[in-house]
Amino acid sequence: MHQLLNLRDEKLLRQALTHRSYVNEHPGEEDNERLEFLGDAILNFISGDYLYQLYPEMGEDQMTRLRSALVEQKQLAKFAIEIGLDFRMRLGKGAIQDGGFQSPNLLSCTFEAIVGAYYLDQGRNIEAIRPIIENLFDSIPQTIVEIRSHADAKNRLQEWVQANFGSDLPKYVTERIGGLDHAPEYQATVLVRNKPYGSGKACGKKEAEKRAAKDALSKIQQLGIDGLI
Repeated sequence: MHQLLNLRDEKLLRQALTHRSYVNEHPGEEDNERLEFLGDAILNFISGDYLYQLYPEMGEDQMTRLRSALVEQKQLAKFAIEIGLDFRMRLGKGAIQDGGFQSPNLLSCTFEAIVGAYYLDQGRNIEAIRPIIENLFDSIPQTIVEIRSHADAKNRLQEWVQANFGSDLPKYVTERIGGLDHAPEYQATVLVRNKPYGSGKACGKKEAEKRAAKDALSKIQQLGIDGLI
């Protein structure tokens, strides 16, 4: 069993593993959403401090991109599988039927909840969890982190827009288009000067916006600025 799952408080561990879809079918249980919120904050702090110490000469913008690569949904889902969370999650029957044990969204959220729970279990001692998280960060090949940081489509699109249109910024219009309560689907459209440049669909709003930005960048590369204005 991975150290993050070795909690002294078994009730806290159960809560960290419990998705709200399970609570809907088992009244009286507590879901992991508050722990997820706490874990997200802890991961952002540790990843920021980790990069601050690792790259003393790096600027804020690049560190922000690297941090996003360290704690993005896809990476956290991989961490979740690595520590054995995939089939330990407590999901409702509907979530299980929809492939919840393999859902990057559910895996990443549960990982954040486990981080929050471990922090509480250790008496709110950040130094107890820091080396565990940093070891996970160390396990990511550096080339992958750098590639992901440079592949932040939203940042690259914004840089392109500002270079070509001055102070204008891309605008994202995101709406839910379907899915279930535990796994909603969203569609995002990115507008530049009120004209649609790209669109994308995903289970999360942020991921849909990234895909819309990536779609826009692809069209810009294919058509050039004259083909889009």
